[in-house]
Amino acid sequence: MGETKKDIKKLTLTDIIKNKEKYQVKDDVTEDLIIDRLGVSITIRKPERSLCLETIQMAHDPNQADKSNNFVVYNAVVEPNLKDKALQKEFGCVEPTDIVEKLFDPGEVDEIAKACFALSGYGNSVSKVKDLKN
Repeated sequence: MGETKKDIKKLTLTDIIKNKEKYQVKDDVTEDLIIDRLGVSITIRKPERSLCLETIQMAHDPNQADKSNNFVVYNAVVEPNLKDKALQKEFGCVEPTDIVEKLFDPGEVDEIAKACFALSGYGNSVSKVKDLKN
């Protein structure tokens, strides 16, 4: 939901320089997510821009659209390590990304993917300032 101009301070160059650490984009950001059905948490890492763009391209390709969320989840989940070959072998995965569907329900995959994109600033990280009307 947008804020009014009265509530929001305009960002200035002085603010950016004074609080450089606050405004600098961080790459190694992680977040824990709870998988309610399993009663456990997993850790995701902020996807790099290239991973986000590749996933978006997949989502727009009719031949790959159904694989795009699995792709970002496979690459962004760091705990547990979904890239572990023994884990993939144990679950009979043909493709490495198959492990995502073996461990998570489709709705869970979608929510994990949304959380991954949110860490990279996609979604609702920017809102519009609404002018006050008199």
